[in-house]
Amino acid sequence: MKKFVTLLFSSFCIGIGLNLFIIPIHIINGGIFGISLLIKVWGIQVGHTMIMIMIMINIPIYLLSLLYDKSYFFNAILGLAFTSTIIDLLTPLNGLVHLPIITSAIIGGMTIGIGVGFMLRQHISPGGVDLLALLISKSTATNPGIVIFIMDTLIVIAGIIILNDLKLIYSILTISCVGICVILINSFKSINFFIR
Repeated sequence: MKKFVTLLFSSFCIGIGLNLFIIPIHIINGGIFGISLLIKVWGIQVGHTMIMIMIMINIPIYLLSLLYDKSYFFNAILGLAFTSTIIDLLTPLNGLVHLPIITSAIIGGMTIGIGVGFMLRQHISPGGVDLLALLISKSTATNPGIVIFIMDTLIVIAGIIILNDLKLIYSILTISCVGICVILINSFKSINFFIR
């Protein structure tokens, strides 16, 4: 039950953060979501794009998680299924709110960070880069938020180079907010909201 509530809450946070704040301002937030947004020009919905990328690119990450801990593998599959579905279900939110780009970048990053943070706290991930960050953090005793921030920064820099769009510099703000939220949520051993 705890895992289901975490998955539902976290998936809604990620879906709201992406559809309401990040996608409308055309920036990327790193991770598998950022890679998905980079190739959104194919006209495929973001959630389905994530599944395609998982199959084509991130199979080694899933195999690594299977070797490291089978529960991480199954939790990642579950996290991917929930997150992708909720993101697609919440696509009608796209364009409902019109905020300044800096405000959207901050609020979107915080909302996504809360979702990812609570997932990782329960050893669940939406897969891809977040799963890799979880594996690295567990094997090196590093906070997963730090690992996510480093990897997301590299993805955003790649996005700036590939798309040649300086507006993506706002993405640095978004991934900073994601990283900070994930770091805070995973820094304390007992956060007594509705999950431990």
